Amino acid sequence: MEKVTNEEFMIIMDIVERADEMELMAFDRLSLSMDLVFTHEELDLRLKDLFEADDFNFAHDIVGIQNNLNRQTKQMENYFLPRFTKY
Repeated sequence: MEKVTNEEFMIIMDIVERADEMELMAFDRLSLSMDLVFTHEELDLRLKDLFEADDFNFAHDIVGIQNNLNRQTKQMENYFLPRFTKY
C-alpha cells in the first residue's frame, strides 16, 4: 500500500478524536494515529466505515489494533484482523 493521503490522514484524526472521547486510548493520540497509519498502509483499512461504525465494532478495531500491532515490524500479531479492512 502507498503512503496515507492527506484526506485519509484527516479521517484518521477524526477516528483518533472519537476513540479519545470513548476513552479507548491505550497510550495517547499520537500513538493511536501512528498505529492507524501503519495498519492502513499494511491492511488498507476502510477508514470512513471505521469512523462511522457503531460503538461496539469501532471499539473492537481500535482496541484490537492497539493491543496487537507490533510497532517494530508494523504487522498484526495474535491472528488479529480488524473488521474494517478491504480484504
